[in-house]
Amino acid sequence: MSKLLHGRLNVVLVGPMGAGKSTIGRQLAKSLKMRFVDSDHEIEHRTGVDIPLIFELEGEEGFRKRESLMIEELTSKADLVLATGGGAVLDPRSRELMRLNGVVVYLSASIDHLLKRTGKDSKRPLLKTEDPRGRMRELLTLREPLYREVADFTVDTGGRSVKTVINEIVEQIVD
Repeated sequence: MSKLLHGRLNVVLVGPMGAGKSTIGRQLAKSLKMRFVDSDHEIEHRTGVDIPLIFELEGEEGFRKRESLMIEELTSKADLVLATGGGAVLDPRSRELMRLNGVVVYLSASIDHLLKRTGKDSKRPLLKTEDPRGRMRELLTLREPLYREVADFTVDTGGRSVKTVINEIVEQIVD
């Protein structure tokens, strides 16, 4: 049995866009022999449209409602590695459910690393701005305290291999 997983059902990855939640989550799930789910991909799959279109049609508020419902559903399951969207921590109920039903890992990285990883991705509606660096800084200022509040521990993904990050996470949660 794991040190931190004891009594909790899932591993939940939180952090800003570009921190590596999906990439690391897939490999971590294989390593832990758990199922991987990305909450953003699940929303897209169920609605049949991509997140930028949801933002366009419903605004950020509409998307956040969908996201909160998805987090509620997914955290009620067991044996998942769950990659959440960067803003999933904005909802207090979602944070509570993540903490109650999983070991929460905050994947962090510098703004430079985050922008390098998200720079060519057209599916980032919050970064479609004249000043992506300024916008990323604003998002981190708002969200980083929430990532830290909800997390059991933090792992820096900047400039590190996926394998190294996964080894660090597994070391923290498995006996």
